[in-house]
Amino acid sequence: MKRRSGSRRGNRPPEDPVFFVDECLGKQVAQALLDAGARVEVHAAHFPKGVDDVDWIPEVSRRGWVILSKDKMVRTRPNEKSVLLSSNARAFILTSGNMTGPTMAETFVKQLRKMVRLARQQQPPFIAMVKQSGVSLYLST
Repeated sequence: MKRRSGSRRGNRPPEDPVFFVDECLGKQVAQALLDAGARVEVHAAHFPKGVDDVDWIPEVSRRGWVILSKDKMVRTRPNEKSVLLSSNARAFILTSGNMTGPTMAETFVKQLRKMVRLARQQQPPFIAMVKQSGVSLYLST
């Protein structure tokens, strides 16, 4: 029996990543990404409110989800940066933490294709910065 072209396991395109929306981003970001066709999981569905980042990051990473946050201080907090790297996290951090909910949502949706591409191509762990003007790799090993 002949296989159809592209039906072999090795020829399948990688599955779109699941984006985990940190509680600091709010519901608007999650809904906007869902409306744009992204696969999304929200913090409140899996963890209690206010749980420390160092407690949920390893579990989110173990599940293979891509972290979205606006906690740009992760760059200066050694514990969080260390947990991101040691847990093989893939993280996209919004660089401007003082955006309104609609602006944050718009920024993530605008950069969605670039984030998907980077999440597929870049080996974890990595931290990428998200701006209205684009996405740039900040740290990887």
